[in-house]
Amino acid sequence: MDIIVGLVVLAALALLGLAVLSLPFSIFVVPQGTVAVITTFGKYSRISRPGLAYRIPIIQRIQSRVSVQNRSMELSFQAITQDQANVYFKAMLLFATADDAEETIKRVAFKFIDSQSLLTALVRTVEAITRGFVATKKQSEILGLRAEIVAEAKSNLDDTLAEWGYHLIDLQLNDITFDEMITTSMAKVVASQNLQRAAEFEGQALYIRRTKEAEAEGEAVKIEAKAEAEAAQRRGEGVRMFRQEVAAGLADATRTVNAAGADEKLVLFAMWTETIRDTVERGKGNVIFLDGSVQGMEESLKRLAALQQIEANRSSGNTSAQA
Repeated sequence: MDIIVGLVVLAALALLGLAVLSLPFSIFVVPQGTVAVITTFGKYSRISRPGLAYRIPIIQRIQSRVSVQNRSMELSFQAITQDQANVYFKAMLLFATADDAEETIKRVAFKFIDSQSLLTALVRTVEAITRGFVATKKQSEILGLRAEIVAEAKSNLDDTLAEWGYHLIDLQLNDITFDEMITTSMAKVVASQNLQRAAEFEGQALYIRRTKEAEAEGEAVKIEAKAEAEAAQRRGEGVRMFRQEVAAGLADATRTVNAAGADEKLVLFAMWTETIRDTVERGKGNVIFLDGSVQGMEESLKRLAALQQIEANRSSGNTSAQA
């Protein structure tokens, strides 16, 4: 009996020792942001969330640790446009596990053999979607369709990622480039378009400037013509007033001479002599031929008398009209 008890105690101690020795292999820690997938003899058993967890050594093992944090990756791929131009894309893909539910974790853990296979599938899926869209567009349209390309990729990638247990957070096209020859030709096209716009703007500016100058010249001509007309009118009025004053002066002088009992031709003679004197004084050395004979004087006096008679008739006509 003592032997049996001893054997039982020994077995218990052996089991206790085995349990103590296996304790470090049974307890493990699941980091924050990850979920551990436990399998029993290679078959899915359960999941362990962040914190302290356990497993049965040898029988159970940690199949994988699934991260529920956001993951990013950079993509570089090429596509061909409808007009056979090569387009090079650089993109950034941001995705994460759809949630931390058990079914979702199972899909994430067992859908792909490893993370590299997942990344390869993601890259090829994005390339296929982008190439299918770009193949329907011309190279001149690609740069203006950045948002459309992203929207097309997102709409198709969401469903695919959902089947794998992930969801798409963001997709960005950081760079779109072409072959060097195409880039050079596009730069030339842009430069020629800028030159064309500059020429158009310069022509419009020249047209406006010339139009304004012509309008200003026209206004200046109008102002000058108006001023000339006013000046001519003023000169005519001055001549008319001068002649009126001359006629009035002759009339007054004639009346004065007649009142004094002298011959009115004396006034004409005085004007004749004053004319000769003024001609000499203002000649400034120029040779002026003037008929100073008695016949010339008589002829001039007759003309002055005729002028005086015309002015007298005009004055009498105005007086009759006023009456």
